[in-house]
Amino acid sequence: MKKVYVNEDWCLACHLCEYYCAAANSGADSMIKAFAGGKKPIPRIKVEEGSGINFAVQCRHCDEPACVKGCITGALSVKDGVISCDESRCVGCYTCVMSCPYGCIVISEDSSVIQKCDLCLKNNNGEPACVKGCPNGAIVLEER
Repeated sequence: MKKVYVNEDWCLACHLCEYYCAAANSGADSMIKAFAGGKKPIPRIKVEEGSGINFAVQCRHCDEPACVKGCITGALSVKDGVISCDESRCVGCYTCVMSCPYGCIVISEDSSVIQKCDLCLKNNNGEPACVKGCPNGAIVLEER
């Protein structure tokens, strides 16, 4: 299964991956419309900056996901190696947020459910927006 990987040596910490991700998952048909409203969409990827190293953090789609095991309602599930959330089943207990060892699950804008990377399977023709928008090619979708 292909997963998103980051080459820390190439990451410029420009945060464009965050903007592309947030816009792609906002439901708007353009980045301008996604950020023009009153609510700022929340990205499902986050750039961490350090001294001399920068890298983007997103769901690792673990082989044995603690978030799925910890989900009390079954809102999180694994299909073809991709962990996704059925927001209609999420009750906002945030057990998955606490269970994720990478801190990759975030709370949605309205604070009632979680959101996480689903590799843009529902939008962007299946190509993750962060990969497509990375100007330096630091974020890739590949099988390793």
